[in-house]
Amino acid sequence: MNNTPSEGAELVREINLALGQETSVGVVVCPPFTALEACAGELSGSNVQLGAQNMYPKSEGAYTGEVSPVMLRALFCTFVILGHSERREYFAESDSFINEKVLAAIESNLKPILCVGERLEEREAGTTMEVIKKQLDGGLAGVTAEMAESLIIAYEPVWAIGTGKTATPEMAQEVHAAIRADLATKFGETASKIRILYGGSMKPANASELLDQPDIDGGLIGGASLQSKPFVELVKIASNK
Repeated sequence: MNNTPSEGAELVREINLALGQETSVGVVVCPPFTALEACAGELSGSNVQLGAQNMYPKSEGAYTGEVSPVMLRALFCTFVILGHSERREYFAESDSFINEKVLAAIESNLKPILCVGERLEEREAGTTMEVIKKQLDGGLAGVTAEMAESLIIAYEPVWAIGTGKTATPEMAQEVHAAIRADLATKFGETASKIRILYGGSMKPANASELLDQPDIDGGLIGGASLQSKPFVELVKIASNK
């Protein structure tokens, strides 16, 4: 929840100047709802794509205050973040509700970025993969292998978000590999095509080591995306992998 429409547009303008012709890696920016239209205007003809931070799983209706997938498509969004840890924690979003959103997004030709991850007490209790498997099972119920081709998974260890703590590359890779194995059980060969992003305080100082891991395909960038310079630097690091 950062940036007014004009501030968001300025940030995206700076990112687009540096990355608008980038082809070696995919780049997506996900502003708040109020800044989507302004940011879409900055990205006309750009290789940088637009996404939203959330959505409601219905096309229209008496859901005051919510934003539908149809509305997002009208603003040229192609991606949507679903099940972010903050949505789960502060707004009590359940796996079944997130699953409704995943299915609605795919039906509306939006690519869902499904977030999964454990809290500190769950990691310390040794239940990381149990927690994540439950989130994957619930969030991906009813998703077929064909539908899964548009899916992205983001692993965000909740204890490492905005805290300055980061899972070591080996810790992150262990979870990413387990996620890939679970996806292979669900979707067969399609699992190799699903990008798995790391979302635990990735920044220029640690990105190279993280992106060297075989099952870490990119980053879901939080704090380092609020200024163009570190975000552009992250993309450049990724493009050299």
